[in-house]
Amino acid sequence: MASSSSSTVPSHPVVFTTQTPYALPSQKFMIPLDWKRYQLSQLINKALDLPKPIPFDFLIHGEILRTSLLEWRAEKGVGEEDTLEIEYFESVMPPQRISELPHEDWVSSVSCRIPQHFVTSSYDGHLRLFDYSQNPLLDISVHQAPITSVCVVPSPSTETESRILASSSHDLTACLTRIRLGSEGPSASTVASLHLHTGPLSSISTDASGSHLLTSSWDGLIGVWDTSIPNDHQVPLDRGDDRKKRRKTAPADIKRKAPIAVLKSHTARVSKALFATGERAKGKAYSCGFDSTVRTWDVESGVCINTINVPERPMLDLAETPDGNMLLGASTDRTVSIFDLRVSSLSSSTGIMMHSATPSCIATSESGKQQVVTGAYDGVARLWDLRSTKGAVTSFRVWDGMKVLAVDWVRDVVCIGGEGGMEVWRIDGGSYY
Repeated sequence: MASSSSSTVPSHPVVFTTQTPYALPSQKFMIPLDWKRYQLSQLINKALDLPKPIPFDFLIHGEILRTSLLEWRAEKGVGEEDTLEIEYFESVMPPQRISELPHEDWVSSVSCRIPQHFVTSSYDGHLRLFDYSQNPLLDISVHQAPITSVCVVPSPSTETESRILASSSHDLTACLTRIRLGSEGPSASTVASLHLHTGPLSSISTDASGSHLLTSSWDGLIGVWDTSIPNDHQVPLDRGDDRKKRRKTAPADIKRKAPIAVLKSHTARVSKALFATGERAKGKAYSCGFDSTVRTWDVESGVCINTINVPERPMLDLAETPDGNMLLGASTDRTVSIFDLRVSSLSSSTGIMMHSATPSCIATSESGKQQVVTGAYDGVARLWDLRSTKGAVTSFRVWDGMKVLAVDWVRDVVCIGGEGGMEVWRIDGGSYY
């Protein structure tokens, strides 16, 4: 048993574990009870004899250690002889602001899914494309009203110069816009409009293959669409509402598409719909709405197969962890609800992340880490560890007095959109947990 204690400070037996490449030999340590994160991190570095110091954080019984071991033990009522298992992982460095991309109107949605590029959608009805040097490459007028959401439709790995952007809007339509990034310079054209909804659209999302889309709307409906571009219009121009007036000047080569299915079950506006990830969830989708429910769908049959009721929590956004184990729902009661999909007959949330203002958007780490970024109406973005949700790991103020409305996260780049335009931040560290 390795001892790290002095003669004057009582110690506690500890076994360290990790999922990082920096594993200690299996042995028991006697750790002084007045030690905090810093001293524990020094111990790990010294024991491993690392050439360059690496800061670590520590997880005990599902909580990140933020006090001394003595204070933690007293709070949890852990006995003196009980050996503690402490997991360590690389600390997350304070996020750094990399760049700002001002917009004349609010940015409702952002994407950093095209390598070396950023996509934004705005309340002025425009989609915009920027490169990593902040150069504006495209500015496309797509909708006649505010755009609420944009996503990059995945394309075959062999197709790098042409991409499809799917956008949803308050003008009651969604659109497919093809952008080209060839050597002759970027270009864009809207190739299809999607017609179903009688209320403003709140979101649009794609499946992993890029073959299908989901739209959600204030009318309580979810549309299921394929991403093929039809040769002829599938929907007549005159639908008995004002869309004819709004879109009557649209070029004839913008094909009007009809949905392949409609999902009906929500009793109020639907805020978000997304396809489930992972093999076990194949053919499923999830949605949330102002009826304070999270629903699971069998997309092929169009049937709602499970409803989770979260009373008095109208939902604004929904995200799924990359491993498909958890759903996260942002709601107007200033919480993000956690739903553990591994729980059989799940009927309520299994945890919450408290915010000081309404959380509006959620992004999960695509690398499988237990990390989540949320944005809120107080202009603050917060980084969370799903294994310890008592408080955020760190937070960073994006704007003063302006709301965060959108967030996307790819590798170490976090894109944030809102009333202040768009900002790009970098989150380093924690690559292995």
